[in-house]
Amino acid sequence: MTSLPERDNIISLVAEAILAGARQDRACAAINLNPRTLQRWQVNPSRGDLRPEREQTPTNKLTIREREHLLSVVNSEEFGSLPPSQIVPILADRGQYLASESTIYRVMRGEDQLRHRAACRPAQQRRKPRALFATAPKQLFSWDITYLPTRVTGIYFYLYLFMDIFSRKIVGWQIYDVESSDLAGDVMRDICAREAILPNQVVLHSDNGSPMKGATMLATLQALGVAPSFSRPAVSNDNPYSESLFKTMKYRPTCPHKAFEDLLAARQWVGMFVQWYNHEHRHSAIRFVTPAQRHEGIDVSMLKKRAIVYEAAKQQRPERWSGATRNWQPVLVVHLNPDQHIKDEQMNGGLEHKVAA
Repeated sequence: MTSLPERDNIISLVAEAILAGARQDRACAAINLNPRTLQRWQVNPSRGDLRPEREQTPTNKLTIREREHLLSVVNSEEFGSLPPSQIVPILADRGQYLASESTIYRVMRGEDQLRHRAACRPAQQRRKPRALFATAPKQLFSWDITYLPTRVTGIYFYLYLFMDIFSRKIVGWQIYDVESSDLAGDVMRDICAREAILPNQVVLHSDNGSPMKGATMLATLQALGVAPSFSRPAVSNDNPYSESLFKTMKYRPTCPHKAFEDLLAARQWVGMFVQWYNHEHRHSAIRFVTPAQRHEGIDVSMLKKRAIVYEAAKQQRPERWSGATRNWQPVLVVHLNPDQHIKDEQMNGGLEHKVAA
């Protein structure tokens, strides 16, 4: 319950935040207040909380002795590793009733006993991968492996695909009939040679698959001076760029609906897709230039020309424009697994043209 002085203080604080440029819903969220509650307070500021302040004690509440007996049973050697959902039916089969399942959960929660009770290893807390960003090509790569179907059910070809996150260009790929960290290392060596990657220049992000964390692949990265980065186990959105690229590939109209006959057929089709994706596909996330154009650095001049065209069109027919022309400014920084404050600034448009420090 909130007293009238506390309400007046909260209303004034939110008003100050709004005057400083904050939105009302975000100001309320910062103090964990529902905006509807604030609106109700503002309608009649002098009306206090009409709910009764007395504390009600349920008549059917467990006594202290019943509570202690319940805890002794659930913590006994027989039931110490079982949840209440298992304890209640076992006791019922024996003709015993201590309390309802929800009551047992509530009592255990009050004693801070709702922890992992079984002998197996409890679930581990996984931290988000460190935030990474790129301000130019050849700084941050992402890679993954996807399955390509064959004519034999249950047997697949494996597409190894590496992309530059800043430019979205596919910088290397290969298809094999096995998953192997040795083969992944060979592809990465070829990429570093073709792209002239220097030691300590690139961070390579991937998921936690065995080819990604294999000893040969890690040794290859160390020899090349490439820093590895890994997502959390079974979390696909930690590696969103590779996942998105695979979806683009598999939903192309030209993607074969039937399985590939052999490795040659698979490599031929993927080669055509990579050519289209790098040199013809205008990517929406990089202002509709091709990944190759952005990788080569010519996207800046192209976007300047587009901005000039739009400004000229606006000057010729200003009545057709209600505001600024379309944003053709280049995207200067690309984030991977950003922290929450970066996400908030991105939602508000504040990071679109800034380079992270």
